[in-house]
Amino acid sequence: MICDFVSTYAKMIVSYPDDISVNIKELDQSFFEITINAHEADIGKLIGKNGNMINAIKTIVNGCKAKDGISYKIQVVSNSK
Repeated sequence: MICDFVSTYAKMIVSYPDDISVNIKELDQSFFEITINAHEADIGKLIGKNGNMINAIKTIVNGCKAKDGISYKIQVVSNSK
């Protein structure tokens, strides 16, 4: 569910929405890492000026911690070959 939200939100921001993929990996029982793979040209858009965009995504995702007690780390990586 959280991956679907992050994916949908990221696709609204970027120029190449078809290149967005979101993966989630369990690092611990209560700690997950969310990786957003994006086109090289869209990395800056996802991070935003002064990190504002990625911080907004992190704020919303971390709001889920109150419900399920799980912490999330978000990574943005380029899927360029």
